[in-house]
Amino acid sequence: MANIPFNQELSFEYGVVDQVTPLIRRVVANNPGAFTLFGTGTYIVGRGSVAVIDPGPDDQGHVDAILAALDGETVSHIVITHTHRDHSPAAAPLRAATGAEIWGCDVHGSGRGLKGETAQEEADSDYRPDVAMADGDLLEGKGWTLEAVYTPGHTSNHTCFHLVEENALFSGDHVMGWSTTIVSPPDGDMYKYMQSLGKLTERSDRIYWPTHGPAIERPQAYVRELIKHREEREEQIMACLGQGVGGIPEMVASMYVEVPEHLHSAAARSVLSHLIHMVETGRVACQGEPEPDSIFSAA
Repeated sequence: MANIPFNQELSFEYGVVDQVTPLIRRVVANNPGAFTLFGTGTYIVGRGSVAVIDPGPDDQGHVDAILAALDGETVSHIVITHTHRDHSPAAAPLRAATGAEIWGCDVHGSGRGLKGETAQEEADSDYRPDVAMADGDLLEGKGWTLEAVYTPGHTSNHTCFHLVEENALFSGDHVMGWSTTIVSPPDGDMYKYMQSLGKLTERSDRIYWPTHGPAIERPQAYVRELIKHREEREEQIMACLGQGVGGIPEMVASMYVEVPEHLHSAAARSVLSHLIHMVETGRVACQGEPEPDSIFSAA
């Protein structure tokens, strides 16, 4: 059974910048919640001329806190891991205040067609980068280098960033230390998410800095446990199907007994993403395209 060493402890004060490594500072936005833990952790890389990673939600108070932390310094680049509303909307006001270009992931994807679903509520559809970075692209600043590591799955445009000088990975929401990641169609894709997790196990990053929660040490071992957890979820789905349980709400009630009911709707999105992946790989069947209200069976 997967043993994921979750950690929900973080020492911080809202709006106050903390030096977490020689090259990295962090300011936490005051947007706590079921999917953000304490809030969005905005990272500042470098000194004097800096990059700001994931400036966060549309919150002028948080933008002001970032600017106050950088008084006397220059923001050369604003870097975005993906386009959910707790990560990217503050890029526009920060760009207006600093003149810095927006680099990082491309625009939010439309994902697969699902009945009655055209867009994700949490998507930042206004985001437009000055430079969309592809896997392996480098962004160089004064004393720091960021390499784009394309990790689709949580969203189709999700991109992590490797800080070369510290062998550290800004993992966005792809890997978080306090919780598993929601993979929600239409733009979330479980197959791509699992592929992206596998990609990280082949890397030698020393530490991860997620946008929510504390750092992850021994990250490759941690990611392997995440993969095992997802494989176990698929085994649970197959067990449900073997018992004649073919609807997603009934599966969630059986599989997520330990999860509070107010989170079951989010769990249902991940189950749907698993089922889409399992239909596409021939392990599960349903009539027509897999949808939230489809009835599934073992293939």
